Amino acid sequence: MGEILVGACSWTDRELVGSGWYPSGWRDAEGRLRHYAGRFPVVEVDSTYYGLPSERNSLLWSERTPDGFLFDVKAFSLLTGHPTRDGALPGDLRGRVGRGEPGAGVLDEVWGRFGSALEPLRRAGRLGAVLFQFPPWFAPGERAERFLAECAERTAGWSVAVEFRHPAWWQEERYADTAALLSESGMAAVAVDMVQTLDVSVPPVLPVTSPELAMIRFHGRNEAWGTGTKEDRFRHEYTVGELAEWAPRVARAAERARQVHVLFNNCCADAAVRAAEAMRNLLVTERTLVVR
Repeated sequence: MGEILVGACSWTDRELVGSGWYPSGWRDAEGRLRHYAGRFPVVEVDSTYYGLPSERNSLLWSERTPDGFLFDVKAFSLLTGHPTRDGALPGDLRGRVGRGEPGAGVLDEVWGRFGSALEPLRRAGRLGAVLFQFPPWFAPGERAERFLAECAERTAGWSVAVEFRHPAWWQEERYADTAALLSESGMAAVAVDMVQTLDVSVPPVLPVTSPELAMIRFHGRNEAWGTGTKEDRFRHEYTVGELAEWAPRVARAAERARQVHVLFNNCCADAAVRAAEAMRNLLVTERTLVVR
């Protein structure tokens, strides 16, 4: 039976910081992380999608967290085919991406810097998975498969999780092929919980494609998905009933993977951390599970 780690998709989100969840005296950068890490065993770093991480931050994060704590790190936008602002790049690389696809030299440099920045986490045993969240237009096909193969080659030795935002990847007629593709590449599939009434809704399936890791990200069930602000898209208060739908499925995933990461992305006020606490309480009622 694998271990289940439950947490949130950020500890620095401004809505969470302003919610009052962090007690007085624990609201600076160090205090927030120490407070969070005292209550959860895993967190997702989403800032690395918007800008390249730094070795200094990785070192500080490892120093401020206890043994056994893990950071799942979101891949930088340029590495997943998303539009990337020139200002998000290091100064010496700005002006070299343009509107088209970046040249091989720029990509090589970005990949190298991204990997180097995570080294302090890896050395400290704090690096969980690197999350590759692909855009909604990343549809199944030969081009996408070549892109995934390149990612697998560049991330050899990393723990990698893949989230598809195009629903076709996990529709019934494609499911087995997608699972096989990720399994052959050594990548863990990311299951998602989201509203199911939209054309872009990803089916709520939970494939286990790696013996090392399974991951579920809870995005909330807001009809505003894909529109409005970040808060509009992810505003949702999970009920116990909604979480209970997933609990037995998480348990089954733990029978097939060494670790299962359950992460909440409904990042409005303290909704994500409260949902994480509720899910953990549901899971620990099953005595055969190892839950943190």
